Amino acid sequence: MRRTDVIILGGGLVGLTLAIALDRHGVSTVVIDPGDPAKQVAPSYDGRATAVSSSSWRMLEAIGVAERLAGETRAIGAIRVSDGLKPGGIVFEPRDADPLGIMVENRLLRAALRETALAAGRLTLLMPAMPVQVERDAARARVTLADGEIVAAPLVVGSEGRNSPSREQAGIALAQWRYDHAAIVATVAHERDHESVACEIFYPDGPFAILPMPDAEAGEHRSAIVWSVSARDGPAVKALPDRALAHEIEKRMGGFLGQVTLAGPRFSYPLGFHHSARITAERFALAGDAAHGIHPIAGQGLNLGFRDAAALVEVLVEGARLGLDLGDAQLMARYERWRSLDTLMVAMATDSLTRLYGMPGRAASAVRRLGMAAENRIGPLKDRLMAEARGESGDLPLLLRGLPI
Repeated sequence: MRRTDVIILGGGLVGLTLAIALDRHGVSTVVIDPGDPAKQVAPSYDGRATAVSSSSWRMLEAIGVAERLAGETRAIGAIRVSDGLKPGGIVFEPRDADPLGIMVENRLLRAALRETALAAGRLTLLMPAMPVQVERDAARARVTLADGEIVAAPLVVGSEGRNSPSREQAGIALAQWRYDHAAIVATVAHERDHESVACEIFYPDGPFAILPMPDAEAGEHRSAIVWSVSARDGPAVKALPDRALAHEIEKRMGGFLGQVTLAGPRFSYPLGFHHSARITAERFALAGDAAHGIHPIAGQGLNLGFRDAAALVEVLVEGARLGLDLGDAQLMARYERWRSLDTLMVAMATDSLTRLYGMPGRAASAVRRLGMAAENRIGPLKDRLMAEARGESGDLPLLLRGLPI
């Protein structure tokens, strides 16, 4: 039987971040994931890019992951929000030198996390490995693998994504629904420099995001596109020839970046919402998409998972220093209190924005533009929204502040 301090089910972006952060603080982990690591870092596996918030980036710096991404990221210097291509809208520009976020391709972040995990001294990666049974009782938790190996620990963390088997096995209820939308994701090259500005353009059929990426090796300017289309149109849009898709993207940009060409494969993802009724059980905690999934309208999905990881690390490290069992009910209750309200508030806010900006008609558009104009003029409100984008609001864990635990 293999023994460790924490078993993490799921070796995705949040699961590996959690394991690396725990290793940095002297807590041993075993990460179990059925996926093939070689496939997970291939360009064809995940075409998404993430706007990592400033606070999440500070954590990646603190645990030694950010340094492995040198030259592969682009800072977001400003965000422009508009209702279609109409005049007005909001421009978010920070008053200090810190960016509003850092753009990085998911596959590159996944590779950096894996390299860091392989170099960690108290972290064991069992990938690919299939967990077939999870047992939890008052004394310990045990996970049995398909090959018969048993891993035991005081605590199991479920971080396997939206369809978390461990969440279902723990009997945790889920509120969920599907949006009548799909996200078309692609990387494009364009004539003009984006100047590190991200744009969110709201159309009646869904938001259209333009996210600044690093220039290609040949010097081409690049951006990541997240285009929300109706679910019925999703297959047809994804199947468009390259030139036709590039033309449609250029049209929705309003042509402000010049001629557009595709710079990689396109992907399509269904959009939905889910939120678990609780995030802990006996010797069990949820983190990341296993606990909550939101619309990408504000780019906060992965950052919510990073906040879960930072909070759980702080709870467990402080518990270990006090000599507590890492599966102790008091520690689980603290993690539950810390994260439940924040995740619910962000989830409800993104759902409300999705519905508000999806309302058709001139009257709805006029109301939205009036609201954005007011927000643009009210300094404290803009500062609050920028703090939310940076992940710097609320009771931040120490790692997200760049402070040692």
